[in-house]
Amino acid sequence: MKKTIALVAHDNRKKDLAEWADWNKKALEKHRIVCTGTTGKMIEKILNHKKDKDEKIKIKKLKSGPLGGDQQLGAMIAEGKIDIIIFFWDPMEPQPHDVDVKALLRISVLYNIPIANNRSTADFIISSELFNEKYSPQLKDYAKYLNRKIN
Repeated sequence: MKKTIALVAHDNRKKDLAEWADWNKKALEKHRIVCTGTTGKMIEKILNHKKDKDEKIKIKKLKSGPLGGDQQLGAMIAEGKIDIIIFFWDPMEPQPHDVDVKALLRISVLYNIPIANNRSTADFIISSELFNEKYSPQLKDYAKYLNRKIN
């Protein structure tokens, strides 16, 4: 089962994500990969290292996070186009787009998308039996919220 996996990393965590992606290259290349800006260029280089032109993995690259990439990714989640997110964020460094990061985390939880924010959790996700199987996340019924009366 081919999944769409988003790979995102803040600047201070890009090296960690690069090492993780390289270590898990064989598992990742079986799926569709979406990345924000600079992370996408880095991941494309790692996953396509030593590959023939015909074998190269195409990475869908969104805008950089601060330029709207996090919001683009959030829209893809709301549209049901993302199955898993590996987002190595930096909890020690304030980001100019912190509100976008928070919105991305919120929409991931709202749509029950598996999200790893560190290497340990990413390892658990990629090693799960469910990683290569069909999986439909259970969503909360928001009918009551959608049908509420507004005065």
